[in-house]
Amino acid sequence: MGAQADDEAVLVLSNGAEFRGRAFGARGTAVGEVVFNTGIVGYQRVLTDPSYCGQIVTMCYPLIGNVGINPNEHESARPWPMAYIAREFTDPSHYQQESAIGPYLERYGIVGIQGIDTRALVRILRENGTMNGVVSSDPDFRAADWALRVKDFRAVDPVLEVTCRERTTHAPVGAKRYRIALLDYGCKTGIVRGLQERGCEVVQLPAGTSADEVLALAPDGLMLSNGPGDPKDNVYQIDQLKRLLGAVPTFGICLGHQLMALATGADTAKLKFGHRGGNHPVKDLAHDRVYITTQNHGYAVLAGTVDPAVAEVSHVSMNDDSVEGLRYKGIPAFSVQYHPEAAPGPLDTAYLFDEFLALVDAIRTTR
Repeated sequence: MGAQADDEAVLVLSNGAEFRGRAFGARGTAVGEVVFNTGIVGYQRVLTDPSYCGQIVTMCYPLIGNVGINPNEHESARPWPMAYIAREFTDPSHYQQESAIGPYLERYGIVGIQGIDTRALVRILRENGTMNGVVSSDPDFRAADWALRVKDFRAVDPVLEVTCRERTTHAPVGAKRYRIALLDYGCKTGIVRGLQERGCEVVQLPAGTSADEVLALAPDGLMLSNGPGDPKDNVYQIDQLKRLLGAVPTFGICLGHQLMALATGADTAKLKFGHRGGNHPVKDLAHDRVYITTQNHGYAVLAGTVDPAVAEVSHVSMNDDSVEGLRYKGIPAFSVQYHPEAAPGPLDTAYLFDEFLALVDAIRTTR
């Protein structure tokens, strides 16, 4: 493929598939893992979710940007994808908008492409699995020059890239009832807010915080956040969790769920094309209820590797039967693969925050 016009952009997948469209957002070239999100709404929350670090995000819904960028909708301080793909980016109209999506992407150097057949792209990813790709709006771009970089791309230490740089304490809403240590592997603000609203002082800690440093805070409970990348890459974090689990009531979400599983002897594996969107049905086996959940993960805990003496599967995906939650035996800990703070369904799963704090209360009364 040769050079292109100034207003054109191209997506080239590692299997050679090519999509030509129009440039949007920042101009340039970006390499990453190409994934897709099935959400109809919430594109700003997708953009600012740190779990998308290292990825090129394709939106399945064809029209993106209609309500602009709202300062109340950020999940973190900035957008994280390497590049962003939509069928069409539209001009916004909303009374709370602070800007359109195009200038927002440009401000943070995120390359965008629109006008491609996103349905065909998603079909390729579903049939072949997620794969690397490159998006470019550089007039001199030549796919052959980037082929090796696309093939070899792998996000390196994405958790360390997205985690907070220093300890931050968030005050509770109302009277303080609990002190919760939050290990930030790429935390969404909704997790912090969900705890604050329940009377928690939240001490947000960098991912490299040691077990001794966590325990020195004398927290009532420990929250493990979501985050990007392959959970097995986080060797140090897994080692620290081996010391923390059982010492303090613990609730893990998404990557935190996977790291807990690895720390207790289970295994994880990469899914063919991952779960990303706000419409994933999950069954809570204890409540015998199905909930619609928000998810963003490319890896999952393997059910057959969970030692029944250590934990039991508490939640399962209704789409592919993958593990969506674990409850541990003998230690005060549980975890879920999805995002209970996101609340996409009519019966959302924010009750898990209440169960976590009930577990904290139960442990406090026995001390």
